[in-house]
Amino acid sequence: MNVLVTGGAGYVGSFTVRALMLTGHSVWIYDNLSLGHRGAVPGDRLIEGELHDRQHLIATLRDKRIDAVMHFAALAQVGESLQDPARYYDNNVVGTLCLLEAMRDADVQRIVFSSTAAVYGIPQSVPIPEDAPRVPINPYGITKRAMEQAMEAYTRAYGMGAAALRYFNAAGASAEGDLGEDHDPESHLIPLVLQVALGKREHVVIHGDDYPTEDGTCIRDYIHVDDLASAHIAALDAIRLGTLKTMNLGTGQGASVLEIVEACRGVTGHPIPAVVGGRRIGDPPSLVADANLARTTLRWNPQYTTIESIVESAWKWHHSNPNGYGD
Repeated sequence: MNVLVTGGAGYVGSFTVRALMLTGHSVWIYDNLSLGHRGAVPGDRLIEGELHDRQHLIATLRDKRIDAVMHFAALAQVGESLQDPARYYDNNVVGTLCLLEAMRDADVQRIVFSSTAAVYGIPQSVPIPEDAPRVPINPYGITKRAMEQAMEAYTRAYGMGAAALRYFNAAGASAEGDLGEDHDPESHLIPLVLQVALGKREHVVIHGDDYPTEDGTCIRDYIHVDDLASAHIAALDAIRLGTLKTMNLGTGQGASVLEIVEACRGVTGHPIPAVVGGRRIGDPPSLVADANLARTTLRWNPQYTTIESIVESAWKWHHSNPNGYGD
């Protein structure tokens, strides 16, 4: 297929671009590079553009004879979304509607969408199945839920086919050490801990140690970015016109903040000082996926099944690229 990947120069997007190319798809990346990196994608496949530029999107979809879209272009910081919700509604919701309308104009009917566990809010129980209540508690999760609802409406009204993949905590880097995680500012736990090992931070802050978990710290389901990429490709093949498929992506295993810190200490051989800070607003005690639907529907199984293997891949990248992509 000819696939357009919006936000394809970002973290999960760039890994998916590589996986698509390795499986024989013709790929084009559409990105404004506000958060993505030129060095993460083939330069001859990059098209710089904005989601809100509907005419540019239409021209790109037609010119490249696109068969399907993978949509990663969204803002994704919970704290920032609380401080500036207007930016999140404009980029995530309005931008997605511009993309869907451009797809209609260009007669492109298939889309795989990068969603999130944040649509569940604070879950009633874990592991979390897809039919759990969707009650997001911050503008980031609310806008992602709205994007899912828009795609569901478009599949019913216009016959499009869509897949919304709700993944949990993306982590890790490529086995070769040439693709990895580079955010500014960084907010993900594993890179923050590894920055202490690199001497870029004095310590890592643990946001709360009084949660109702075994060691008092939050538990999350960490899924390797290569496993996310393979699931997106499988979902592309599974799309059926007129329907929206919604699936969780995770390992089904949770790791606490303290367990992540210990894994990073073991992998890097550094002591990694940690200090306890206050809780962050809206942090659920535990988020773990019930990913059985993806396993059965997509015939997909994560290849990285331990925290240590995920951390090892991340450390290889950060140790070799302490300044990220440097762009």
